[in-house]
Amino acid sequence: MNERINTVLSPQNAQYQATTPIAAKPAVTLPPPPHNANLTPSSVPSSRMSRLFQYSSLAVGVSLGAVSESLKRSVSFDAESNSSSSLVLSPSNIERIVARLSRMRGAALKLGQMLSIQDSNMLPKEFENILMRVQNAANYMPDGQLMKVMNAELGPEWQKDRFESFDTTPFAAASIGQVHYATIRPPASLTAQSSNQSDQPPLAVAVKIQYPGVATSIESDISYLRTLTLMTSLLPRGMYLDNTLRVAKMELSWECDYIREAESMRRMRTLVSGMRGVNVPQVIDSLSTEKVITSEFVQGVPIGSIDDVEQKKRDEIGARMLKLCLEQLFTFRFMQTDPNWSNFLYNKESDTIQLLDFGAAREFPETFTKPYLKLLKAASTRDRARSIKYSEELGFLTGLESETMINAHLNSLFLLASPFDPARKGTPFNFSNQNITSSVRADIPVMLRERLTPPPDESYSLHRSLSGSFLLCSRIGARVDCASLFAEYAARV
Repeated sequence: MNERINTVLSPQNAQYQATTPIAAKPAVTLPPPPHNANLTPSSVPSSRMSRLFQYSSLAVGVSLGAVSESLKRSVSFDAESNSSSSLVLSPSNIERIVARLSRMRGAALKLGQMLSIQDSNMLPKEFENILMRVQNAANYMPDGQLMKVMNAELGPEWQKDRFESFDTTPFAAASIGQVHYATIRPPASLTAQSSNQSDQPPLAVAVKIQYPGVATSIESDISYLRTLTLMTSLLPRGMYLDNTLRVAKMELSWECDYIREAESMRRMRTLVSGMRGVNVPQVIDSLSTEKVITSEFVQGVPIGSIDDVEQKKRDEIGARMLKLCLEQLFTFRFMQTDPNWSNFLYNKESDTIQLLDFGAAREFPETFTKPYLKLLKAASTRDRARSIKYSEELGFLTGLESETMINAHLNSLFLLASPFDPARKGTPFNFSNQNITSSVRADIPVMLRERLTPPPDESYSLHRSLSGSFLLCSRIGARVDCASLFAEYAARV
């Protein structure tokens, strides 16, 4: 889900339980309902007119805030305040923007996800602060809106007819929807063949419910956000805002299609079934619609928070995550592209990584993955000529760039591919000591100034996933023999 999901099935402090086909047992202890004390009820504007009013009011408020800030500075003797680079992003305006966009959800958070994850090193600190705060905001639909959506999707008697229990306060809130804990009688697909379904104990499930109005307001929301972003005059030309917004609109439309997401979950569940220690929760088809997805409730902690796991296991988990990333890209050519750490839960008891949130899952054509694999292979050996060739073939370069731009592009590419250097085979790459991100930062001003073309559409989600895997390995301090992992794929081209 978007959105940089603050968690789709996985808030930071919530617990989950992995479920498997259930055989009849005399007593079963269900996981306790998770709770998130940071959530706040706030009605989501659902009509285009109400959303237009919210964005318009924000634009007026930001403009007046900038005028007020200008007047304040004109009479101030505070040199530090007067030297500030932005009248628009004053502290008061930042609070104004965060409060309004947190309530709007949807496109605002999707844009935040794309910019903060893909291009965070390129963003002014004030703008990055807004994006991070909006993503972490935790507003959810009040009961009235919740009931209206659920009545429309599952019928007016849904609580009585469809669920054993249903917690009306969600345990997670994200950019597209919110997630509730419930219990049901397990469907036949999750019960042992020899068991009588009526004798089965309740099954814990997670119910993801889409905010009203988000899907029908994508086009207008993106337009309003473009205007608001341009008002700040903060995003440099090299970020190609219009292209970023176009890709954001495409991904947002995917994430609002819960039928597509449910199918993506089923597909990925099948694809990873042969991988050790990786699982995708099963979708409960009878309780899933265009605006609701119900799936098994799974237990674990966000993988970036495994502080009590020994180093050897951290190394193994890091290798598993990186293998999963490469397998999705170069074997499945189908990838879960939201690298939010909370979308990967680790269950210590079963040693299983649970994959969540498939709203932005996408397929990659072989016409992209094959030359990209060649590019990564060339970059891992610092092969300049081949790296330029495949960069042009993929659309990262046009062939008309200055030598300065080419050098900056290659430097960043070689740094990103350095863990896969075949000369490192057999030697674990220590992600806890890696400085790839800070090293790439030095080339960013040049690329923003000299770039002649936006990156290919596929690269937004791909690099989000690849960099997310690296950052995750860094967060848990994993030591991974990346070169040996990559060699299997490099041998294919």
